[in-house]
Amino acid sequence: MNNNDNSLIMVFNGAGVVAAYVLLGFSLYLSTDVPLSTKGFWGIGVLMLTISLVNFVKYRFDAKADNDRIRRIEEAKNEEMLAKYVTKD
Repeated sequence: MNNNDNSLIMVFNGAGVVAAYVLLGFSLYLSTDVPLSTKGFWGIGVLMLTISLVNFVKYRFDAKADNDRIRRIEEAKNEEMLAKYVTKD
């Protein structure tokens, strides 16, 4: 059930990003007072910001996964030590 909830949230967020890009592109297209070079600069800035945010979230997720993996290894080691201590007679 949790995987289904995550998929729904990801689809909703993806739709929000696509809508934001479409609206930004439409507003840049309709703005006649802004030169084309400025529009391109703004577009590149938005794309670079998006790439940076995706990388930031990915690295945060990877760090959390690494910490979780280390915690599970330490728990397994502690359980093994306790099992050896209890069965040692």
